[in-house]
Amino acid sequence: MLFPKKVKYRKWHTNRRKIDGAVETRGTSVSFGSYGLKTVTPARIRSNQIEAARRAMSRHLGKSGKLWVRVFPDRPFTRKAAEVPMGKGKGDPAGYEVQVKPGRVLFEVDGVTEAVAREALRKAGTKLPVKIKIVSREMQ
Repeated sequence: MLFPKKVKYRKWHTNRRKIDGAVETRGTSVSFGSYGLKTVTPARIRSNQIEAARRAMSRHLGKSGKLWVRVFPDRPFTRKAAEVPMGKGKGDPAGYEVQVKPGRVLFEVDGVTEAVAREALRKAGTKLPVKIKIVSREMQ
């Protein structure tokens, strides 16, 4: 799974889950491959979800396909242990996540036919907590 080698702060502030009308300004176009997986809704995607999507895609693509992961989980999230009462501070870091807004390209694929690429991206999209759409370099 992806996680940073070193972080300046172990715990971050939580921020707001949804910012109305906010869309992504960076990473919105297919830059490396021919087809991409673009988000439609905002969410926080955890490192294990990114890894599950990457595995599903790489299995379907085979050896001929090339895959790019365009997001990196650098934001720590915390969790308190089960059945712990309220209070007594913030929980311990449980993992890392990335906060995405609508319009962000998460994965890109190249080196395979359109049908194979679309099916691989569709399988990856089922592993993620966001609504997605499949875009191509020509569609933009």
